[in-house]
Amino acid sequence: MKIVCLPGDGIGVEVTAAARQVLAVLAPDVELEERLFGGAAILETGTPFPDETLAACRDADAVLLGAVGLPQFDAADVRPEQGLIALRKALDVYANLRPSRQGQIDLLVVRELVGGLYYGPKGVRDDGTVFDTLEYHPTQVERIAHRAFSVARHRRRRVTSVDKANVLETSRMWRRVVTEVGTGYPDVELEHVLVDAAAMLLVTAPERFDVVLTENTFGDILSDEASALTGGLGLAASASLGDSGPGIYEPVHGSAPDIAGRGIANPAAMLRSVALMLEHGLGRTDDARRLDAAVDGALERAPTPDLGGVATTIDAVAAVLEELER
Repeated sequence: MKIVCLPGDGIGVEVTAAARQVLAVLAPDVELEERLFGGAAILETGTPFPDETLAACRDADAVLLGAVGLPQFDAADVRPEQGLIALRKALDVYANLRPSRQGQIDLLVVRELVGGLYYGPKGVRDDGTVFDTLEYHPTQVERIAHRAFSVARHRRRRVTSVDKANVLETSRMWRRVVTEVGTGYPDVELEHVLVDAAAMLLVTAPERFDVVLTENTFGDILSDEASALTGGLGLAASASLGDSGPGIYEPVHGSAPDIAGRGIANPAAMLRSVALMLEHGLGRTDDARRLDAAVDGALERAPTPDLGGVATTIDAVAAVLEELER
């Protein structure tokens, strides 16, 4: 098994180092290879996604990504985030899984990741009008719907499909296709909820959700909202999966340049992403459960500043390793 690590920028470097420490103990037989990506790659090569990095990712069993983004590139023509979008498209990881759990809340956002507004035609017209186009093909909706229903069968068998069918033509197609796919899963309950109502319900009654199926832009927003309900982005993990080839596993907290280099980044989101990688990418379900349990235990013993504690990144990793030894 080979994992390509893309530390990227800011605290991505720090939490990736934490992941490597844990993997050395939990999966010492797995080969780890590090490559340039994001702002770090721009500084060295002029592009956020070098050809060598792409080749390594395609040859791997899984891709572990830290974070991308540096303030000096925020308004630049070449930006770190362009590399992330290109990586997702190149590996066709169309299904983004974003779990959020705490207490009575246990939901999973299944977000379509390589279509929609972020990938449609965009540009500037002669009169100064700027446009971004929201497009979906029915086959794109079919495959993400199948993924959501399949995942729901291993959870509480309920899918909430989110759209804006009262306004958007793409959403009307989305609702129609999801309904058709749902007929093949009679054991899974399906409901359709408009995105504004879904946002309100996530705040007022998050425990009612099991699997939340969304298109790209809605999923980007709602998954962050769900994360805020369960401890914040410092705890939020993700897996981006396709039908073949390696998946991408990454925390969703961003590069956090304001705390980069201070040694206080919370590694929990990255380590939970490692657990998702162990389960979905490497087929090591038992190790994934061990790591999830170890992270939960460590969070209680050694909370980092974002959780109201004083633990450093090193302290938090040490606590996870101690929990694993138990």
